[in-house]
Amino acid sequence: MTLAPETTSLTVQLRLTDSWLALCDLSALTAGRGVAALLPDGGQAAVFLDRAGRMYAIDNRDPFSGAAVLSRGLMGSHQGRPFVASPLLKQRFDLESGRCLDDETVRVTTYEVRIS
Repeated sequence: MTLAPETTSLTVQLRLTDSWLALCDLSALTAGRGVAALLPDGGQAAVFLDRAGRMYAIDNRDPFSGAAVLSRGLMGSHQGRPFVASPLLKQRFDLESGRCLDDETVRVTTYEVRIS
């Protein structure tokens, strides 16, 4: 079934420890780009929608620079796996596992994301 975003209210939700947090309407996301979302604990998540319609969410904080910028990174794929490259130092983070593709000792938190 195909839903027209302009006529259907679909909400992007992020799974926290024991609940789902409503973030925004699906229509607020642009394929191929990320957005930052403020979490209840004061942290941030970076939410991405790829061009195939799949969504991903990771911690927005770049562990190399400490800046909350991963939502502004460039999306791509490496060996069929989606990643985002930090806009500052260009390290790539796997959007499914959070693993840094350029330094296997570094990871970012990943979140389960859904549309409701």
